[in-house]
Amino acid sequence: MAACGIRIAILGGRGMLGSDLTSACRQKGFDPIVFDLPEFDITDADDVRQAISNADAIVNCAAYTNVNGAESETELAYRINADAVGRLGTIARDADKWLLHISTDFVFDGRSDRPYVETDPAHPVNTYGRSKLAGEQLLAESGCRYCIMRLEWTYGSAGNNFVTKFLQRAEAGTPLRVVDDQIGSPTATTEVSNAICELLHERPEGLFHFASAGYVSRYDMARFIVDTLSMGLDVLPCKTRDFPSPAARPLNSRFNCSKIQALLGEPIERWQVPLERFLRQL
Repeated sequence: MAACGIRIAILGGRGMLGSDLTSACRQKGFDPIVFDLPEFDITDADDVRQAISNADAIVNCAAYTNVNGAESETELAYRINADAVGRLGTIARDADKWLLHISTDFVFDGRSDRPYVETDPAHPVNTYGRSKLAGEQLLAESGCRYCIMRLEWTYGSAGNNFVTKFLQRAEAGTPLRVVDDQIGSPTATTEVSNAICELLHERPEGLFHFASAGYVSRYDMARFIVDTLSMGLDVLPCKTRDFPSPAARPLNSRFNCSKIQALLGEPIERWQVPLERFLRQL
């Protein structure tokens, strides 16, 4: 399927992933149509119908992503991450449009001793994860042609993330404590975007995990940032329990990405390569 002229409605297209996806789509010959606040509201059915009316396919990047905030704004989190996603699925079904929806590693409790596969039972430990899982379930029940892509530890230039927050904190020059018991795969939104563009050609259906290859702790990720940028900053290991927060975090966020790898033309890069590239471009 040639990309030229294929119109992609990107919902939440000005966020961290959406902005990189828009650029990737243009580079690969797609015609991205961006929808986001304030003129577009994912919870408004009329906005959604109008947004997808002229699209050949849909990518939903719109989400409530404030993990701690979701504990006190539960209704809002569910309205955006669950109810709106189910309604989007119904609208996509009625319009016979294929939909790719973005989800998260937070649907798992992080207690597994191995990387998670798509068939592992979900068991979220916080409201954000529960709202995202509810969105997955409502989408599946809608009857539309859908693909769910679960992501983890994403970072990019157009939003707040672990990398940008760490660099902001590092500006003070004082030693920083970083947890060493949360394990996952730092994943650049540019890499996610390239993978999505490949899926847009074949439009597979079902659930897929995507993350950069290899695994690392948050602490060792921070050490990698410091070493790559020759920052000369002390980074000290600590435990998640040392930083009490409203929302619990899964300690194991590792994904097994074999299922999606089988659909991609190139091997998924190890996490160090895109992260170094990102840091050099800052």
